[in-house]
Amino acid sequence: MTPSPASRVSRASLVSIAYEDKGADASSTPLVLVHGHPFDRTMWAPQIETFSAARRVIAPDLRGYGASPVVPGITLLSDFARDIEALLDHLEVETFVLAGLSMGGQIVMECYDRFPGRIRGLVLADTFPAAETAQGRRTRNAMADRLLREGMRGYADEVLEKMVAPYADAEVKAHVHRMMTATPPEGAAAALRGRAERPDYRTLLTRVTVPALVVVGADDAYTPVADAQAMHAALPDSALRVIDGAAHMPNLERPGEFNEALGAFLARVDG
Repeated sequence: MTPSPASRVSRASLVSIAYEDKGADASSTPLVLVHGHPFDRTMWAPQIETFSAARRVIAPDLRGYGASPVVPGITLLSDFARDIEALLDHLEVETFVLAGLSMGGQIVMECYDRFPGRIRGLVLADTFPAAETAQGRRTRNAMADRLLREGMRGYADEVLEKMVAPYADAEVKAHVHRMMTATPPEGAAAALRGRAERPDYRTLLTRVTVPALVVVGADDAYTPVADAQAMHAALPDSALRVIDGAAHMPNLERPGEFNEALGAFLARVDG
């Protein structure tokens, strides 16, 4: 995927983030895709290719990832949300469907809390809404220290077969490993420290007034099916899709099934 030029977004953000912006059918709701940690916008390549044929699809590189600049220290989910809001202002995209996977799903929830009136539908994939536990905060901060000390490769080697299933296609595994090892440790560490401080979104989900799609890989060890079922139960208007033969990244492991579920959801939003 050829990187798009970085956008100089609004003064509210102060960070110019890179993004993919493809397709331009004004009759369909734009789709905004938010990647997870420690990846970049190329994790959405199957979805960008499929859905840009019939609608505008925008996929940013979050700050600290991909072709976007690194901001060391702590990056809160609210910082990511402000960047996305400013980018969409810059692109003059007023309303859209917002989709995110893992950390990206938590950023989507933060976005809904900040600017719900612009969002016509939510897609929450392989994510969960609860605040971090005390032990979880210690673990994330320790991992941030490790990444700054050692770099990304050892971590990538260790978690690859949890990010995608051990039986995943070799090309998918290679893509996921490349994204992880290419991520700057400073950006990944800043996101980990910020994610450790995230708020609890469980009550927010009960107030969502737009349709939602909850997707999860059947073999996801990070965010198991039970987490997806709990979100589905909390959301007033949602569909749940469990994708067999996938772990934490069903959009790459089983793109056909993922796209089928997403396509049906988008058709419903478009009405």
